[in-house]
Amino acid sequence: MQENHNVSPDLIADIGGTNARFALAGANRQPYAEHTLACAGFSGLAAAVASYLQKTGGLRPNRAAIAVATPVTGDWIQFTNSHWSFSTKAIQQELGLEKLLIINDFTALALSLPLLEAEERRTVGGGEAVAKAPIALIGPGTGLGVSGLVWSGEHWIPLQTEGGHVTFSPVDEREWAISRILQRRFGHVSPERLLAGPGWVDVYTALAELEGWPAEDLTPAEITRRALAGTCAHCREVQEIFCGALGTAAGNLAITLGARGGVYIGGGIVPRLGEFFDRSAFRSRFEDKGRFGSYLAAIPTWVITAANPALRGVAAALD
Repeated sequence: MQENHNVSPDLIADIGGTNARFALAGANRQPYAEHTLACAGFSGLAAAVASYLQKTGGLRPNRAAIAVATPVTGDWIQFTNSHWSFSTKAIQQELGLEKLLIINDFTALALSLPLLEAEERRTVGGGEAVAKAPIALIGPGTGLGVSGLVWSGEHWIPLQTEGGHVTFSPVDEREWAISRILQRRFGHVSPERLLAGPGWVDVYTALAELEGWPAEDLTPAEITRRALAGTCAHCREVQEIFCGALGTAAGNLAITLGARGGVYIGGGIVPRLGEFFDRSAFRSRFEDKGRFGSYLAAIPTWVITAANPALRGVAAALD
């Protein structure tokens, strides 16, 4: 069996609520032959894997590691923000794999953080990382992922959390009012309700109800486009609320983990905001913790700019 491992690459994947990113990894653990497939275009994981392997035309893998945007608590995997679901044992048999590892997508992204080059992250604000101190990770995309790294004395241990589903923490009257509207609609209001992509639409319509203007039928992408172009004051307000609320959530996470090793911002949304994010209320809200303001001011925050970094973490996890 080991001889096959030497000639057959490993299959690695990072599957979110919207996109499934596949690659292969050889002995050096560096991903190659990367392809991104839309989850909506496939009935499930097996169909997407078959399509990817057909594109690569290479040897069929004997081992695979797959990061999924949902809790990993047993054999059955049900995605939080996607129609996909599968049995780990069944999919391993269907794909003919000797080994299949399933991990949370932000656990994979956390494992990639020590592997990032300096040019693959952008600094927002001040602070300096303390070596071997805990590192925090938060990332808005289709959902809101949360993870981190803790040093064991020999290696980094990734955290498997669902921190995006804690209770949202409003800090001013406007956020309280938005939170009350969302609570009426959904019951529990988590940070994901405001900070994930679909949440931008919820905030937009909540503002329309709150301020009495007619809401258009907009997608998250259109809200972002109008906000960055400056063509819609309401969309701009949604984006400003997002940046401030993310700062509060990131600050909460940093204090909770004691993340003096720094806080990374992942996910697909923030890198697209560019300088708007850097000039936003994110960092001031990150530090706005009363007596612990100076504690947070000393912690650096970085936006991950690397392309598909979680694939590196998935490859590392397999070994």
